[in-house]
Amino acid sequence: MTPPVVILAFALAGLVVGSFLNVCIHRLPRRESLLWPASHCPACNRPLAWYENVPIVSWLVLRGRCRTCRAPIAGRYLLVELVTGVVFAGGAAVYGVTPLAAVRLAFASALIVLFMIDLRHQILPNAITLPGIAAGFAASWFLPPGWVSSLIGIVAGGGILLAIAGAYYRVRGQEGLGMGDVKMLAMIGAFLGWPLTILTLVLASCAGSLAGVSLMASGRGGLQAALPFGTFLALGALVAAVAGDGILAWYLGFYQ
Repeated sequence: MTPPVVILAFALAGLVVGSFLNVCIHRLPRRESLLWPASHCPACNRPLAWYENVPIVSWLVLRGRCRTCRAPIAGRYLLVELVTGVVFAGGAAVYGVTPLAAVRLAFASALIVLFMIDLRHQILPNAITLPGIAAGFAASWFLPPGWVSSLIGIVAGGGILLAIAGAYYRVRGQEGLGMGDVKMLAMIGAFLGWPLTILTLVLASCAGSLAGVSLMASGRGGLQAALPFGTFLALGALVAAVAGDGILAWYLGFYQ
C-alpha cells in the first residue's frame, strides 16, 4: 500500500498540474502559446502575481474575482484543480510510485484537458491527441499494455470510430462523429491497449446514450442534439484505466 504521505504529496502535485491544465484548456482552443504571455486576467490583461496563482487558495481568497477589475473567475478553474488533485492521489494509491503511475497520470491529465475543451468548444485539439498517440505507443515498449496491444489499440480505436463515422455519413448524409473523436480513441488505445479501448468505447457510448435520453426527456434536446463525445470518451477511459481489468474479468466470468 502507498503511504498516506506519498498520496498527499501526489495530491498537492496534482493541484499544481491542474493549474497548468487550466492554461491549456483556456489557450489551446484559441491557438495561443502555453508559455507566453504569463498568466493574466483575461478581462483586464493584468499579469497575475505569484500569490494569485496558488491552486484553490487564490480562487477562494479572491472569491472568484479578479483583484483589480473584479471580473468573475469561472468556477471551472477551481474544479479542474480539485479533480486533478484527486486523480493524482488516486493514481498514487492505485499504481504507487512507479513509472506506470507517471505514464497513467500524464494520460489522465490529457484526458482532463480534452474533456473540458470538448465540453466547451466541441473540438479535440491535435496538439493533445497526436502527440498522445506517439507518447502512449512509445511508453508501451517498456510498460503495460505492451507494444502489440498498444498498436492494435491505435488501429482498432481509430478504425472503429472511423468506420462508424463513415457509415453514419452514408446513411444520414451528415457527419455524426468528428475526426477528433477518432484520434482521441486512437490515443486511448495507445495508452491502454485494445481490450480496455473497447471497454472505453462501450462505457462512453452508454454514458452518451444516457445523456442523450436525459436531454430529450427534459425537453432540452432532440435526436439531432450534438453531444461532445470526447467528454464521454475521457470519462470511459479514466474508468477503464483504473478498474478496466476488473470489469473485463467480471464480464468474461459469465462465459466461463
